[in-house]
Amino acid sequence: MRPPDLLAAAAARLEAAGVPSPRPDAEIMLAHVTGRSRGSLLFSGPVATPQVEAYEALVTRRQAREPLYYLTGLAPFRHLELAVGPGVFVPRPETELLAGAAIDATIEAAGGAPGTHGHSTPVVVDLCTGSGAIAASVAQEVPYARVHAVELEPSALVWAERNLAATSVDLRAGDLRDACPDLDGQVDVVVCNPPYVPLTAFEGVDLEARTHEPDRALFSGEDGLDAVRALEVTAARLLRPGGWLGFEHASEQARTAPGVLVSAGRWTRVRDHADLLDRPRFTTARLRG
Repeated sequence: MRPPDLLAAAAARLEAAGVPSPRPDAEIMLAHVTGRSRGSLLFSGPVATPQVEAYEALVTRRQAREPLYYLTGLAPFRHLELAVGPGVFVPRPETELLAGAAIDATIEAAGGAPGTHGHSTPVVVDLCTGSGAIAASVAQEVPYARVHAVELEPSALVWAERNLAATSVDLRAGDLRDACPDLDGQVDVVVCNPPYVPLTAFEGVDLEARTHEPDRALFSGEDGLDAVRALEVTAARLLRPGGWLGFEHASEQARTAPGVLVSAGRWTRVRDHADLLDRPRFTTARLRG
């Protein structure tokens, strides 16, 4: 069959199923099955029958709202492609902004370039690392940093191990509440994409996320801020005076998430930042000296 016909039929099926981005999803899956680039699909030759059958199977699973990147096994994140699948939270584009801020803070802690920083290497801890997306990005883009990543969920650790195996990142199994006691007072940057959905908001969570992705990566107490409160305590323990903290939150938590830091009284330069759609998305701060 011709790719334009396959794509048109698949996009129509996905749209009828309520998939938010039917045409892009159809293209990503066909490119995955055929090994062709998305840009070349409309101009390439017919698709062989075995590939058509494989494609139809993926479209059927996507119709059932199985996450797109669980189907392809790879999710893009900044300059990386990460292995993902059942048991791990799929990294979102908005988290790339938090990762970028952490990278900038790491470079600043190092004095701007290798060999010019005041102490040997900048030390970074990525808590609730999930797939390892942020830790892997920091390690790739700031190769002179010493990066540690912590994850509690055994099913997510499997994916983090795969994504971080070829990096210098020190991956640890553990809870953010008691993570990395050997690094107390030595860390320059703590970054975290914690669970932050209130338990009361279950019905409002995207169908695919609440059906397929791990609950522990999504929900965090009645107001969604239990993990943020724990993060505040851990980050204050880990960071050097003046060290940088950044964490993601829900758009509805633009006041309450930064408020956790303000109420603690040991943070300065508490700022909230918007994502590319101008929605409140992540908070940054510095530990008081």
